[in-house]
Amino acid sequence: MAQVALKGVNKSFGNVHVIRDVDLQIDDGEFAVFVGPSGCGKSTLLRLIAGLETISSGEISIADRAVMDLPPSKRGIAMVFQSYALYPHMTVFHNMAFSLDLQGFSKAEIHERVEAAAKILQMEHLLDRKPAALSGGQRQRVAIGRAIVRNPDVFLFDEPLSNLDAALRHDTRVEIAKLHNQLGATTIYVTHDQVEAMTLADKIVVLKDGEVMQVGAPMELFNFPANEFVAGFLGSPKMNFFDGVLTGGANTDQGGFHGEGLTADGVRLVGKTKAIGDSVRLGIRPQHLTMDPSGQLKGRATLVENLGTETVIDLTSDNGTSFRFASPESLDVKTGQEVSFSFDPATAHIF
Repeated sequence: MAQVALKGVNKSFGNVHVIRDVDLQIDDGEFAVFVGPSGCGKSTLLRLIAGLETISSGEISIADRAVMDLPPSKRGIAMVFQSYALYPHMTVFHNMAFSLDLQGFSKAEIHERVEAAAKILQMEHLLDRKPAALSGGQRQRVAIGRAIVRNPDVFLFDEPLSNLDAALRHDTRVEIAKLHNQLGATTIYVTHDQVEAMTLADKIVVLKDGEVMQVGAPMELFNFPANEFVAGFLGSPKMNFFDGVLTGGANTDQGGFHGEGLTADGVRLVGKTKAIGDSVRLGIRPQHLTMDPSGQLKGRATLVENLGTETVIDLTSDNGTSFRFASPESLDVKTGQEVSFSFDPATAHIF
């Protein structure tokens, strides 16, 4: 069982506490994605699992074995970095075979493993080329192949697509998803891109300032965020937020809201129990607004983005709050036009 477990893991660099009391379990065969803004600690947490950094306190186990005192080579992991880190003077074959050669594998087994990995990644025709003759996407596939040949218990990916252009990012993301389905190996993947997180993950781990904000399946976090940070981070375009006061439901899981000219009852109440009259924030996703001439929410369009498959409108309310509306339809809305919206309270959240 290639399960990864973290218990009370902390990491400090001098007086800077970068990882704070992380408890986390990633099950055998699971694809877990660490996501969060730059500086949140996601790459540091991955490096702690890999053994490239030492923990300040806590426990890390891989396949039911404590690994805190083991070097990276003994942890049963293989890591793919943002930088391809290929040897420029070696062919693709020798780049993939290098670690196996160092470990003393026979030539026959090295050939078998490299050719098997090349077949999985559909790059058999590239084995005799050197990195300079490869595209960025091909180089990243070589880096992934170098990890595959080690037959690790756990794959670790540290923002592997950051150096690729948008189209190639999508294609390589699809390849990584297929690879995981084919190999079934436990995988931990770091990204700041919430689209990558939503499309790849079985389990998303949202981090902020070194702390785990929420862990769960992608749509669980999207539909039931644990706090305003998670709600605002996951989803594109990001969730809209409006300031107001709580008008009802303080002792239940649903509440009422009044603010920005909006009155809503039966909205999901997130977090600690609040008192009637407390200041709160109403969160509504841009996709959950509906254009409605009689709607309570009014705004003036400041930018209209017709993206072909989607129309996104940036608006400003009468109170000066910026918000967005997103629709799969092509809309005839002009900059400066006033638009009214309604929404289903069941799709909204009070923070």
